[in-house]
Amino acid sequence: MPTVTRDIYLGTDSGATTSKTGGVFANGEPVSTHLRQSSTNSQAGTAAVVAGWVEGAEGFLKDNGLSWDRVAAAGLALPGPYQRYGVLEKSSNLPDSFIGWNFHADYSAAIAKAAGREIPLYVGNDGDFGGVGEAARVRGATKSTVLLLAPGSGLGAAYIDANGLPLSGDHLAGMEGGHMPIPRHLLGHGLDEVPAFRCGCGRDWGCIEAYSTISGLSQFLEFFLPKYPDHELAKSDETLRSKGFSLRGRAQKGDELALKIFDIQARALGIHVANLSMALDPGIVVIGGGLVDPESTTPEFRERYLGGIRAAALPYLFPKQREELQIVPATLGELSQSIGAALVALYSSKEA
Repeated sequence: MPTVTRDIYLGTDSGATTSKTGGVFANGEPVSTHLRQSSTNSQAGTAAVVAGWVEGAEGFLKDNGLSWDRVAAAGLALPGPYQRYGVLEKSSNLPDSFIGWNFHADYSAAIAKAAGREIPLYVGNDGDFGGVGEAARVRGATKSTVLLLAPGSGLGAAYIDANGLPLSGDHLAGMEGGHMPIPRHLLGHGLDEVPAFRCGCGRDWGCIEAYSTISGLSQFLEFFLPKYPDHELAKSDETLRSKGFSLRGRAQKGDELALKIFDIQARALGIHVANLSMALDPGIVVIGGGLVDPESTTPEFRERYLGGIRAAALPYLFPKQREELQIVPATLGELSQSIGAALVALYSSKEA
């Protein structure tokens, strides 16, 4: 019988509501750039979630004319924190019944059953694995280390070492850089006068996440709307949350208040880039999230946003960092974490 070439590495990105599946070949190139996603079904329990992951993997293989015979290893990106490797701690986006869930063991057993043999499985924080995917795109043939900051509903963060793998830490929490405090006195616009913004993590020191992501937009509006009494949003009966969600679209149309808020978010993120550069000294910083998504924002807005990040970071960097540090937009979009999970499986298999 001919030897089967096992050159496919699967990656699953599991969110609270949606799971995405991707894969790479042994040379690191994506099997497909088509986004394949399905419902996570976390409300139905852990068994339903695992079944969904397997369904996504089998659908991805079928869509691309592949079979389990060619799968060498798999990766799974799942939000932390963890109790230990592959065992979930309390997650803000998953039911409390998931605490203590050994998802590594359950998914390993499920893919072994589907494939008819054991397949190595590597798991980790979704932000970390997203960083792996984006780093592979921007590093080229270099060994540059990469810092990823991805503002969305929260602030995803990852640091990728010279081997292309994430720095996860001894407690497997992932790089939760979104929950470091921001030096509010550097933000301008009188924001040093307000209390620390609330953060979903429960910390009261003014997490950078609250100043740079969707989660803080309603708090920005609470602060600014009294200063803009004639603004349409000041007269609206919508909830602050709904008003916050409208800001990105308003900014694309030149709304002064919306642009001011995103300028401050860019400045906050730039200061955070400088903070983390003091500790990690990356060669490249990748900025992800919806504010750099070409399908959601205009070129003018993206350049303004990225320019604000650069302008805020540069004064606080060392001279060589100012000369050589690259700050670039992410390119994989919603594929980053599933592709990253597949790449972690590839890189880890080589080390095993």
